[in-house]
Amino acid sequence: MISQLHSIAIFVSDIDRAIAFYRDTLGLPLVRQGSFGGEFLETAPHLGVHPAVHADAKKLIGRESGLTFHVPNLVHVAGVLHDRGVRFVREPTRMGFGVMAMIADPDGNVFALWDDETPDDEHAHG
Repeated sequence: MISQLHSIAIFVSDIDRAIAFYRDTLGLPLVRQGSFGGEFLETAPHLGVHPAVHADAKKLIGRESGLTFHVPNLVHVAGVLHDRGVRFVREPTRMGFGVMAMIADPDGNVFALWDDETPDDEHAHG
């Protein structure tokens, strides 16, 4: 039977641009690359970034992904990502469960960034 989640797929229009974004801008380790696209993160679940070549896959580009990355020291990391040109859909905001931000990749696929440590109020937006 099913024992674990292996990977999550994100579809993009330009695989080279996407690999550069996820590897170089976000700093995710690229563990495999080929005609299928790229696979990130050394342990499962992996993040698969795939070229949207079929009409059904093209419909999945540029939407809320439902994925959340745990990012320790998110307020600081958000500053680094801003400097690298990452588009924030929502700036880091303090919530009851930590700090949350939303970013978009170059195709508009949206991801959440979350830190379970809450900084002092003056360090977080919101």
